[in-house]
Amino acid sequence: MQDGQKRDGLEDGLRVLVIGGGGREHALAWRLGQSGSVAEVTLCPGNPALPDLKSVAGDPRSLALDLRPDLVVIGPEAPLCAGLADELRNAGLAVYGPGSAAARLEGSKAFMKEFCKRHQIATAAFEVVESPAAARAAIERFSARGQIPVVKADGLCAGKGVVVAESAEEALTASLEMLDGRFGDAGRRLVLEERLPGAEASVHAICDGERVLMLPAAQDHKRIGEGDRGPNTGGMGTYAPAPLVDGALLERVRDEVVLPVVRGMSAEGSPFIGTLFVGLMVSPAGDAQVLEFNVRFGDPETQVLMSTLDGDLGRLLLSAAEGRLESDAVSVSERHAMCVVMAAHGYPGTPRKGDVIDGLERAAEVEGALVFHAGTTLKDGRVVTSGGRVLGVTATGDSLAEARERAYSALERISFSGMQFRRDIGYRALERGSE
Repeated sequence: MQDGQKRDGLEDGLRVLVIGGGGREHALAWRLGQSGSVAEVTLCPGNPALPDLKSVAGDPRSLALDLRPDLVVIGPEAPLCAGLADELRNAGLAVYGPGSAAARLEGSKAFMKEFCKRHQIATAAFEVVESPAAARAAIERFSARGQIPVVKADGLCAGKGVVVAESAEEALTASLEMLDGRFGDAGRRLVLEERLPGAEASVHAICDGERVLMLPAAQDHKRIGEGDRGPNTGGMGTYAPAPLVDGALLERVRDEVVLPVVRGMSAEGSPFIGTLFVGLMVSPAGDAQVLEFNVRFGDPETQVLMSTLDGDLGRLLLSAAEGRLESDAVSVSERHAMCVVMAAHGYPGTPRKGDVIDGLERAAEVEGALVFHAGTTLKDGRVVTSGGRVLGVTATGDSLAEARERAYSALERISFSGMQFRRDIGYRALERGSE
């Protein structure tokens, strides 16, 4: 199909259901709505604070089976790991997102590390532990090699189950807290892994179980504080393309990581259909090792990736869901994009809810700017905070410096009590002179 053509003669075009209600899903729904093949986009549960998008509260599975849309796009990791894609595929729906077996790449860090080992995918040395005694012994072995391990909860922790320890004592304390229930069942098993030098980058690939389409690399800022200080969060901002990953390195990641994952999952009987998000550590020498896999679009990476793509995203994701990837459905523009996250008071601990947000309309007036809603809702006709990461203020430009100027200009027009944001998003690339 070409942009603007309708599938199977449907006069009204594709009906797409996007499952989720955060900033990632807002960005996906916005971009899908611009696709020539798409007539209608529905979000479930969505967000009532998005007047230009159709949101339907309730159970996503029941809604999908009732609406029977032409395409279901599953945003968050939890329903993927719980097998929602399997259920909907078994009911005859076209689903963009991996089944539960393939989603173990994100749902279990121990599975992911062992998978990399089986398929010779470069990743840090590691040990898996399930008891305080085993954790102590493993940390002692790391210490004997002059290393301090990174401590990771095995299961899903909304991006917060990783402690980059600065001492063996801190690593042990984090291990004991996780094993004692800090993250519930997700922390009953831990991965202790070698800390790698370098800088992190995020690479996304659209996969149909056999073929892949690489998207531009992005760079996220996980720490709450400027200069990458303070505790990890779900992400305080991002930008794309990231100059850290040039064209040659992106090709290597495709050939040495993404394709081996897709082929390995297929060989193990769990074809991977959906977005493979590769968290990389790029060494000072320019080599890359895998830190983690996610099995869906990243957040806030999606906000910048959707802003840099041209073409028909609906056609692309449908073709992937049906195992016939049409890579020419989209193209990567020359635009740069930056997303700055505005977080609630108390985040990443216990965020405060209910603070009134002002200035959204004025922010959207800035050239090249978009405001994606992550943790908002309506109360008495006003948009208020309802989560930790509240907004993703995103802008594009001909350079990263221009995208940054526009993003922060839009952000300055928004206000709510206790708001938090970083003022240095993109500093690594800008210091490298990419502007």
